Amino acid sequence: MNKYELPELPYKYNALEPVISEAILRVHHDKHHGAYVNGANAALQKLEVARESGFKDTDIRAVERDLAFNVSGHILHALYWQNMGPKGGSTPGGKLADMINESFGSFEKFKGQLSNAAKQVEGSGWGLLVYEPILNRLLTLQIQNHQNLLAHGSVPLLCVDVWEHAYYLQYKNDRGSYVDQWWSIINWDDVEKRVVNAKK
Repeated sequence: MNKYELPELPYKYNALEPVISEAILRVHHDKHHGAYVNGANAALQKLEVARESGFKDTDIRAVERDLAFNVSGHILHALYWQNMGPKGGSTPGGKLADMINESFGSFEKFKGQLSNAAKQVEGSGWGLLVYEPILNRLLTLQIQNHQNLLAHGSVPLLCVDVWEHAYYLQYKNDRGSYVDQWWSIINWDDVEKRVVNAKK
């Protein structure tokens, strides 16, 4: 059985300081992201055993729920690490900038929309920029947990993690300050590549 694996960070643990501390990054990547990888693999293993037994004594709803939760957590975290970098910030250019202007009116309006979406997630979740292929436009989404409120068929491009483990050691309960600072470490080259690939 193929297994999910925890990807290495594309930079050192202290590379995003002072926005995200080394202590947060170590716990967040190694422990929290690692737990989602392990949870996804455990769910796959349970499904493999269940298939062999003809699904006797298997709560398939619980296993499928665990699978969706953990796989989505793994995918979003893998995207989150790539979306950031020590030389990030500024504003996007190229096709991404054009699409942002077309979809939101301006970069500042987009920034305000995604920031507010992320800050106002109810409980734990994510602020997400996605490419929606039916209308060929960009959307922002509030994702609760890792999978609730996702627009199916959309392609994730940029995400900010607003689970407390992403910021609490450094920002305490000030989610807003964390989101505001996060804009200064966005790797826009990564987001640009993703939107170009999504449109192909």
